[in-house]
Amino acid sequence: MTCAACQSHVERALTSVPGVSFASVNLMAHTARVVAEPSVSDLQLIEAVRLSGYTASPAHTHAPGSSHQETPSHLGLRALLSLFAGAFAMVLSMASSSAGSRWFLCLLSLAVMAFAAPEIYTAAWRAARHRSTNMNTLVALGTIAAFLASFAATVAPAALARHGIPPSVYYEAVILILAFLLSGRWLEARARASATSALRGFAHLESSEARLLSPQTTDYASAPETLLPLDAITPGDFIRILPGDRIPLDGQIIYGRSSVDESMLTGEPLPVTRSTGDHATAGTLNLDGILVLRATAVGADSTLAQMQRLLEQAQSSRAPMQRLADRASSVFVPTVLVLALITFIVWCIYDSPARALSVAIAVLIIACPCAMGLAIPAAITVAIGAAAQRGLLIKGGESLERLSSVDTIALDKTGTLTEGRPRIAKFIPSPHAQLDTATMLSLAVAAERLSTHPLSQAVVEFAENHLTLPTPPLIENFTITPGTGLTANVAGHRLAIGNASLLSSEIPPELNAPANFSHATPLYLLYDNEPQAVFFATDELRPHARDAIALLRALHVHPLMLTGDTFTSATAIAHEAGINAVEDIHAHLLPSDKLSLIRSLQMQKKKVAMAGDGINDAAALAQADAGLALAAGSDLAREAGDILLLHNDLRLIPASISLARRTTRIMRENLAWALIYNVIGLPIAAGALYPRFHLLLSPILASAAMALSSVSVLLNSLRLRRFPPV
Repeated sequence: MTCAACQSHVERALTSVPGVSFASVNLMAHTARVVAEPSVSDLQLIEAVRLSGYTASPAHTHAPGSSHQETPSHLGLRALLSLFAGAFAMVLSMASSSAGSRWFLCLLSLAVMAFAAPEIYTAAWRAARHRSTNMNTLVALGTIAAFLASFAATVAPAALARHGIPPSVYYEAVILILAFLLSGRWLEARARASATSALRGFAHLESSEARLLSPQTTDYASAPETLLPLDAITPGDFIRILPGDRIPLDGQIIYGRSSVDESMLTGEPLPVTRSTGDHATAGTLNLDGILVLRATAVGADSTLAQMQRLLEQAQSSRAPMQRLADRASSVFVPTVLVLALITFIVWCIYDSPARALSVAIAVLIIACPCAMGLAIPAAITVAIGAAAQRGLLIKGGESLERLSSVDTIALDKTGTLTEGRPRIAKFIPSPHAQLDTATMLSLAVAAERLSTHPLSQAVVEFAENHLTLPTPPLIENFTITPGTGLTANVAGHRLAIGNASLLSSEIPPELNAPANFSHATPLYLLYDNEPQAVFFATDELRPHARDAIALLRALHVHPLMLTGDTFTSATAIAHEAGINAVEDIHAHLLPSDKLSLIRSLQMQKKKVAMAGDGINDAAALAQADAGLALAAGSDLAREAGDILLLHNDLRLIPASISLARRTTRIMRENLAWALIYNVIGLPIAAGALYPRFHLLLSPILASAAMALSSVSVLLNSLRLRRFPPV
């Protein structure tokens, strides 16, 4: 594919296949993503593409991020040979106008057309057979017209002269037009390779083999191993990772301790220490110790494979701004053909047919739908790739555009602004409690173990570390209410643990927080609706949270804090983070309250982003104009978010907004350049400057300008590789 017209033809061909509900074609990577019923086969899709005038093969036969286009080195060689041939043809045409030199130039131009740039003519012919047009149509028509006119002047110069037509030849123009076109495509191919380097980089992180240990092994360090293809490994297998090995799959470490380089997945530059009980991710690099993993996710289920799929889908997504480019590209080539015909007729009337042919060829050659087709996807591809290499997964061009307009951001407290690893700093039983301390803690542990909430884990850890607990009775009718707590039945009694929303009356004075714990989060334990005790949990602010808030303010983004916690606890954390205004701190919020607040802000014409990590944040993340989810958070939050933060440096939030704004600006620049280039270039090529200034654009210069337009759009997009520092 060479332009947006090609892209739309292939998309139409794929969506016309019965059973296909969606097809998105990536002009940058030369790939297509198709959603279809199981009955639709690869062969049907490939045949549909072939019948539309293009070729295709299944993506699994190629490395991710690669395309089966010709390599830049081969294109460069053909471009160089064509430039040499063009330079020689220009010198020869100036030095001699004999019949022999004309025939030599004829053969030379025919050789360049047939051997250096044959794909231009075959692609134009395929498009014509399917009653469509593309950029190759313009170039093929222009060069063939120039060649045929030159051939006629070579074969019958006297006959042309008798009819008042100068027997001029344009062989050097044909060769140089193709040479500049090939040079432009060579530069374009190199720029495309740079733009899609992030996707290929993920492919390089994949391992093809793993060291399998016997499941009965206990001597993990020296037990024999079997080197097997990764396809042969299943979840639950034991895998040994030696120093210097790339970790081939997701798994839990059951033996060993080592430094692991996770920079290729999270952007974190320093190695992290991983030991028994920790999780290891496919694609990361084991540096200095022996590890044994129990495989948890293999192949397509691994984090690396999921990230790679997400990146491929994101880079092939369409931004809303691209709709304008698509509409313009769909009518561009036919419009240029009509303009070239009108130009030829007008110049034939007011000047010679030779001049008319030269001007019409210049009009055909200078028109460039490529720049318009690449303007948006080039910027999106580079931006999403650069972000992925630094710990941000952006789900598509639409997410980028929406994030760029954000002026308000709502930040969840627990797990987003704070570490999300609270600890119980104080436990106060009620003097009127029906249960003794050991029984209360035993019941709390039995219930909280059934929840993955960080506060639940803190209660379990506190209780198990402080007392030897009796065996709890069976927990029944266990229910979690997001933003409130949990309830269950225990031996015919009702147990509840959560915030003050569970209380049917005022907080008993004996369970109020001591002065030095006014900032802590209280969790009340109720037995048959009677308060029995209170846990006070504290959580630490994330290291870079205050810097992130300052950077957001510098971007003129107004930060708010949302939490289900008490106002006292929320205020302490908010002030520490740099959110000081009382109206910016929203506490005691249920998930529905967070959703309502986002909607309220949007009704005030605010463009709102939401950053969160929990199940109770998912609805607000989905409602917000842009949702930013921590990858360490819940699956529901990750699914609802538009942007995933692969590590917990909150400075990635302002960095993502800055990147989105830069990307949107560059998309507009690219579109403006492509539009202005054609709006100015086409009239100049048609001779608009000739009546006043006697200036005409030669087909050779038109070819060079056309090649430059696409390259300039790609080079402008590559500026996005300089990701905003954090």
